[in-house]
Amino acid sequence: MDTKTGHAIPSPCYVMEESALHRNLLLIKHVSIQTGVDILLSFKAFALWKTFPIIKAYGFASTASSIHEARLAYEEMGSPAFSYSPAYTDENIGLFMKYSSHITFNSLAQFQKFQPRIVASGKPISCGLRINPEISIVETSLYDPCAPGSRMGITAQNLGDTLLEGVEGFHFHNLCESTSYDLEKTLKQVKERFGGFLKQLKWLNMGGGHLMTKKGYNIEHLIALLKSFKIEYPNLQIILEPGSAFVWETGYLLTTVVDIVENGNVKTAIIDASFTCHLPDCLEMPYQPAILGAIRCFHPPKPPESDGFKGQNNVYRIGGCSCLSGDWMGNWRFKKPLVPGDRLIFEDMIHYTTVKTNMFNGIPHPSIALQHTDGNIELLRNFTYEDYKNRMD
Repeated sequence: MDTKTGHAIPSPCYVMEESALHRNLLLIKHVSIQTGVDILLSFKAFALWKTFPIIKAYGFASTASSIHEARLAYEEMGSPAFSYSPAYTDENIGLFMKYSSHITFNSLAQFQKFQPRIVASGKPISCGLRINPEISIVETSLYDPCAPGSRMGITAQNLGDTLLEGVEGFHFHNLCESTSYDLEKTLKQVKERFGGFLKQLKWLNMGGGHLMTKKGYNIEHLIALLKSFKIEYPNLQIILEPGSAFVWETGYLLTTVVDIVENGNVKTAIIDASFTCHLPDCLEMPYQPAILGAIRCFHPPKPPESDGFKGQNNVYRIGGCSCLSGDWMGNWRFKKPLVPGDRLIFEDMIHYTTVKTNMFNGIPHPSIALQHTDGNIELLRNFTYEDYKNRMD
């Protein structure tokens, strides 16, 4: 029983909080209105389509990186997608054309192969190129599209001095949970390397990674930066496509401790969820998430006497329920010893979770719930054996 709401929630379960979603949507809409830029939801970070009516009510559309995302945009967001894929095929380009308003190509070869087909179709699809500004902002190499040798985007050297006929826009993406000052550095680089083309284009997509809903993000600086850029290039429709910003701190993953194991001086609380299956970014990024009522400590320190967290015995690793040896994180210090049956809440677990989860080991997927503004919880989805079996069919 969840003490905050008085409603029964199955464990494990992703719980999205509608009031927090509205908070983020209001802020993002404010930025869009103040700057005149189009801000689109990126499905690669969040695609719980049963919540799309809430997002659509604010007038937002979406981006896609696959035929399934493009179709979801068309069917559930009610508008064609702004699509980009690292590579299109003869088999899927037709579906992208069916569900997209814009199609961005990752290479000149792909543009030259498919753009004539799009023109011949007569569909009002605007075509563009992904550019690589060659400025690395992201420290984790796994998430850096501008790392040396990156397959993402066309460098200024490879683009050359002449723009191919039919190119109507550029798209760059080099940020990840970044600041407006990181965007400012990137725009300087874009202008230096690609400025000669910008006045020839209709649109510029500045990609994702703009974490404008994070506490401490300088919204006014972002607004001023975008306004200034639009004054400099009045011909351009400016697009941002953040993913995390839409659902930053809008919900949690509820889990239950099922066992406590000890090896040497290390205690591990094993939960009914898995980092590798259900919180993959914690291992990939990597980062240690916040647990409600616990203090993160990378090396168990002597606990401060004033914080209410008494005793070294209350320090635990958290272990996932898969058989992968590395399916654990730690350490957290709790106010009292953990016992089987305790519920743990991992904060801010809505973005890049449900879209990246897997069924390794056949471990059941957490349920998905929406806590409405009145406190009532709606269970959106339970996952069953059939979901696992059908994926293996």
